[in-house]
Amino acid sequence: MPSKFQTLNAATDIATTRTLLHESIPLTGTIVSGTYADGNIKNFSHGMFQSVYDYPFLSSSANHIFDISLGFHSTSPLSGAATIQNSKKINIYNQFAQILMGYDHEGSVQQFDKDGELGAGTKHSSMVFLSFSRLLAKDEIKKGSFSMKIGTGSYGASKANFRNQAGGPAIVTISDADAQNQYKTNSPAGEYGLLMRGAGYDTDRAVGLIFYQAGVVALTSSVFVKSGSADNTGFFTGKTYAQHATENAISGTCDVIRSRIQDITFNNTTELNSRIYFCRAKHNQFNFSTNKTYTVPTTGKIRVKQEESDSPVAYITTVGLYNSAGELLAVAKLSEPLKKDPTNELNLRVRLDY
Repeated sequence: MPSKFQTLNAATDIATTRTLLHESIPLTGTIVSGTYADGNIKNFSHGMFQSVYDYPFLSSSANHIFDISLGFHSTSPLSGAATIQNSKKINIYNQFAQILMGYDHEGSVQQFDKDGELGAGTKHSSMVFLSFSRLLAKDEIKKGSFSMKIGTGSYGASKANFRNQAGGPAIVTISDADAQNQYKTNSPAGEYGLLMRGAGYDTDRAVGLIFYQAGVVALTSSVFVKSGSADNTGFFTGKTYAQHATENAISGTCDVIRSRIQDITFNNTTELNSRIYFCRAKHNQFNFSTNKTYTVPTTGKIRVKQEESDSPVAYITTVGLYNSAGELLAVAKLSEPLKKDPTNELNLRVRLDY
């Protein structure tokens, strides 16, 4: 226990900083669908979503990657046509919407908005949701780093091989282009950006929303449109998306959606907050040690002195941070002892990360 404390000045001796660490996350389509013959896909008895793992999920080595689900608004044409899990699909849409989009002034759940302005513009009434695990997304997905390749049009016997058809390519790229400059902040779940079909920022080509802190991607079902197709719902083995979404269980439609994911890449973000304490030892401070071996017990003389007239010398090895009640809160160890005597002053920088 020290016999003397040096009080820190909050204005001059304490500083706070924030550091953002990024990690690249590549997810290939072979993991999402194909490598383990769907042994890494977990379906649940409630049938409201699927969980995707990077390894067969019964293995202790498996890591959760993301959940996939779909839903539509009660005003969507799909709602009246659904024959299986209609209420569940509406509930899923509403659950995501109330968390990610919030409520309007009348207390109604707001629909997913195409341009992100939450006005009276175009709404996405039928959505596919990808919820990335905290293991991958960390504190948030880095703005402007998300890219996803999806197959459109119909496919043959192999779900991984999409046939190019007249009117446009079968594979399209979806990204949050220029989101670092164009992101929105009016969501109760934090910041979000628009997902664009094709290169560049253009709200006319917006096909969904990405919520960075929540780690959720919400895609409109129209993203599966084959460019130039007369049928604006796209094709799944001879059926439209509307037919699959209304006639199949959620897990069945998710199987088809997963098969169309070629790859997903993004950078996650870890926010490292730090508080830095500048501990200053002036020339006339901390030149004496409270260690019992520092002095001779019988005489009280300082052991490190050769002559009576010599200045006291101490070696600083540890910095302790105390609260106002004198309770030790944190300890910092120096890499090597620092010599302290009345002829020098020390400025020690203690950093606490949280």
